[in-house]
Amino acid sequence: MGTGTPTGVLADMLASAMNPHLAGYDQAPALIERQVLAWLIELMGFPAGASGLLVSGGTEANINGLMAARVAKAGWDIRAEGVAGGPPLTVYGSTETHSWIHTACETMGMGRKAFRAIPVDSDYRIDLAACRARIAADIAEGYRPIAIVGNAGTVSTGATDDLNALRDLADAFGLWLHVDGAFGALAAWTDSRAIVAGQETADSLAFDLHKWGYMPYEVGVALTRSGEAQTAAYKPAAAGGPAYLRSANAGIAVDTTYFADRGLQLSRGFRALKVWMSMKEQGVDRIAGAIQANIDQAHRLGALVATRPDLELLGPVSLNIVCFRYAPKGVEEAALDPLNQAILVALQNRGIAVPSQTVLQGRFAIRVCIANHRSRDEDFDILVEAVLAIGAELASAS
Repeated sequence: MGTGTPTGVLADMLASAMNPHLAGYDQAPALIERQVLAWLIELMGFPAGASGLLVSGGTEANINGLMAARVAKAGWDIRAEGVAGGPPLTVYGSTETHSWIHTACETMGMGRKAFRAIPVDSDYRIDLAACRARIAADIAEGYRPIAIVGNAGTVSTGATDDLNALRDLADAFGLWLHVDGAFGALAAWTDSRAIVAGQETADSLAFDLHKWGYMPYEVGVALTRSGEAQTAAYKPAAAGGPAYLRSANAGIAVDTTYFADRGLQLSRGFRALKVWMSMKEQGVDRIAGAIQANIDQAHRLGALVATRPDLELLGPVSLNIVCFRYAPKGVEEAALDPLNQAILVALQNRGIAVPSQTVLQGRFAIRVCIANHRSRDEDFDILVEAVLAIGAELASAS
């Protein structure tokens, strides 16, 4: 993977040597995680009373936010009674929402049918009118809408929904707004922050530091505007919890479950050290500069693709993702998908580059997601020339 720094490697080694248990407790690692979360809350524009947790990655961070939404908006004690205690719950997001949403609905007992996949516009952003209409229709039919999921950088194209408009829509129906900003959220630190404007108004926000934070796997972040809402979803209902986890007034057993009260894990590793060390060494401005460079590289690549008659840009470039294909004149449409699949495999197997893939409007795309602080402009020049050369070679052979 493209991310990671020597400082992050050293931090993980030190964390392993210390081997702390981070459910909570009065210890240096817990204080470091609290400090890291306080930095991130401030940097993402959340209020001082917000709550946070370092988790494994985007899926867990997103589920954390949706769990808080479920408890806050169900309308009954869903932790005690389960989902059968009231009407069916529903969640709304675009068709471009990452598959974590299905995992979340299954995990929370609502089933995949609870997710309402809303169509997108030509820029792959959620259709606000369609979302409003679906929420109203579900209410009329007896469903209980609880949350809208906004995307700050979709997985296929990097598209960002109109998050301010989604905030207004959520408020109109009394719903929770969760923003999946797996990598896109960190654009807030850069000159491109306007792209993700409105994410700071969300009730919960999920993002990864092992993507655009350039830190080693694994470390994701779950932030919740209301600290009480996050603990309401996870903290043991019984006063004080089980005897073996009760906090004391002094000694090591102070706040024994501070972090466990905010997420699913009781046993937790020391993820915070690599974040603390990386941010102390690099500084936010330097990390933001690398993020902005990736955005600039994506726009440069998109412009380069547009100048080549044998290449076709398949989606708009907003953040750091460029989707395109080799589509020369004389090659039938039906042959383009298998041809581009073969080009992608050849790029990887020949050691030239490692793009990924997606399908946009039924067309196979070579997907370039730029999240590497080592990337240089010439890397993408090489990529474009390689796609053209391999494409011509394979098209001629077939």
